[in-house]
Amino acid sequence: MIDAIRGQPDAQIVSVLSADPQRAESYAATHGIPHHFADLDTLLAQSDCDAVYISTTNEKHHPQAMKAIAAGKHVLCEKPLATSTTDAVEMVTQAAKRRVVFGTNHHLRNGGAHITMRDLIATGRIGKVLSVRVYHAVSLPEQLRGWRINDASAGGGVIPDITVHNVDTVRFLLGEDPVDVIAKSTTSGLGEGVEDSVMSVWTMASGTMVQSHESFTHSFARTGIEIHGTDGSIYAQNIMRQEPGGSVTLIDMRGEHEIPFDTHNMYHRALHRFTEATLGRGAPSADGIDGIKSLALALAVREAAQTGRTRTVDYSGVPQ
Repeated sequence: MIDAIRGQPDAQIVSVLSADPQRAESYAATHGIPHHFADLDTLLAQSDCDAVYISTTNEKHHPQAMKAIAAGKHVLCEKPLATSTTDAVEMVTQAAKRRVVFGTNHHLRNGGAHITMRDLIATGRIGKVLSVRVYHAVSLPEQLRGWRINDASAGGGVIPDITVHNVDTVRFLLGEDPVDVIAKSTTSGLGEGVEDSVMSVWTMASGTMVQSHESFTHSFARTGIEIHGTDGSIYAQNIMRQEPGGSVTLIDMRGEHEIPFDTHNMYHRALHRFTEATLGRGAPSADGIDGIKSLALALAVREAAQTGRTRTVDYSGVPQ
């Protein structure tokens, strides 16, 4: 994200915040950031910034975003936006009232493969979409574990960490929202009080069925998406990650076609769209409503897994 922010014309990082003053100082020195703070109120009062990027643990997103919005700062927030849709709606609603830009950092919808797949669907290359299969089981790197695998109060678990990405990606590809879900979750080697693996089936508004699998414990699994329609199928492999690459294949009546796509940096594109929005030009690639809706489905997945019942996705309160 430092590289992506600094990659924008006339953009610079002026301050960094950490709850640990020594870590804040060390991080600022390592990355050439002029100022460092251990208190958000002090940062917002003293730092000459126009926008903030929030990447703290999930339970901190809401209170930190609300303070930044009250200070008139544009906000780019990591997913999930909050630990409840009520908090997420408040963040987005208040940003709109203060007329500051609010973006959700869903990086995958910025990938060349995903943009190309969306265009194939939108132009009718596979006809009416019948079903989607998302496979996004990975081995969570050691340095990223910690609260993600052992702290439910901080928003840990694979559902808030990866399921939200898959929801946003499918919404981006199909241009519609899930309406209900059924799911099963488990701990398969890493989770301590939180799930580390989940499988779910969603029904989209059009009736399209989506099957999704997320995990922290699969060392040798590939990631990808399959989209099946009345006139063809799209097979995309190794595209559910931070780096560009992978492959997109279209199969239809005329045979099998490798589809080229741009391999630009997803984060640079996301930051470009966000920065342009703060200057009054366009909108973030994923806005606050996108963040609310991906969170709403993720919470429905968790509730369905816990209860063993189909859950309707709750979009009540989502700004129109």
